Amino acid sequence: MTLLAELVADSAVEGVYAVARKERLRTRAGGAYLALELTDESGRVEARVWNDVDLLDGRFAAGEAVRVLGRVESFRDRLQIQVRTLEPAPEADPAKLTPAGRRDPDELEGFLDFLIAEIGHEALRESVESLLGASERQRLRTLPATHEGHHSYSGGLLEHTVGVATICRDLCQLHPRLRSDLILSAALVHDLGRTLELGPAPMFAPTSEGRLLGHVQLGLRLIEQRATTLAPELRAELLHAVAVHHDGRSARTAEAAALYHANQLDTVAQLRPVEET
Repeated sequence: MTLLAELVADSAVEGVYAVARKERLRTRAGGAYLALELTDESGRVEARVWNDVDLLDGRFAAGEAVRVLGRVESFRDRLQIQVRTLEPAPEADPAKLTPAGRRDPDELEGFLDFLIAEIGHEALRESVESLLGASERQRLRTLPATHEGHHSYSGGLLEHTVGVATICRDLCQLHPRLRSDLILSAALVHDLGRTLELGPAPMFAPTSEGRLLGHVQLGLRLIEQRATTLAPELRAELLHAVAVHHDGRSARTAEAAALYHANQLDTVAQLRPVEET
């Protein structure tokens, strides 16, 4: 059995993987082929089915686990599996065949509790606790922060949330004029809409609402529904910070601007490759 992280060009591969994406396409000559994205706990890779397309296409669907036999090739400087044959693997749980972060989710959730406890404003703290209930926490632990982008692995949403909130907490110690309770609250719920935007593993495909509304609008709706005890002005400032966390130029408060930059910093730090010396 070959883990995807251990693939080597010009070698055979055999293993059980989840099908995160499946498309039936055509070559320039008009022939049908299957374009797949396969995942396991170690990573993800593109795969192609060129032969016996009709036969193999009927054996599986996106979101299922399959046993693959093929060969690894290098295409445009990236590894790709040329599938020779595949068959369903009903004994495998596709949800467990997804890339995962290296940090312990229990430890991350402990940090989440610590950061919530740091919110001194009672109404803000109670609102965040209401927004981060048991079902939301479970999705934070299993969903990526983005479908394709930064923290794009199971549990990445929890890792990113803790990362952004920690940056904001530390920033407030350097700049005491920032309202720490407001910015920390906004940081902890800034991506909560992802819990409604993304579907389950292994595909993490956008839901109908997610595709049409996006995570920002979905997150604002959750805040409006649950943060009902906040004073109107404070509630508006919390909504504003979440609303512009991808658009720093629209920020009208220092806290909203700081959240935008904290989000960008955590994204770049996780995504940008580090050159080896």
